[in-house]
Amino acid sequence: MSETVENLMLEHLKRFQATLERIENKISELTTRQNETHSAVIGLRRDQAQDAEVSAHLQVQLDAVRERLDRIERRIEITN
Repeated sequence: MSETVENLMLEHLKRFQATLERIENKISELTTRQNETHSAVIGLRRDQAQDAEVSAHLQVQLDAVRERLDRIERRIEITN
C-alpha cells in the first residue's frame, strides 16, 4: 500500500515538474517577445526623433529663404 502511495506521489510530482517546465518555457518565450517589442518601440522612437530633426532643419532653411525673399522684395520695392 505504501508503495502505491509513493508511486502515486511520484506521478504527481512528475506531472507538476512537467507543468512547471512548460510554464518556464512559456515565460522565456514571452520574455523574448517582450524584449523584441521593446527594441522595436525604441527603434520607432529613434525614427521619430530623426524625423523631427529633419523637419526642424527644413523649417530653418525655409525661414532663411523667406527672409531672403522679403529682403529682395524690399530692395526692388515689390509690395503685396
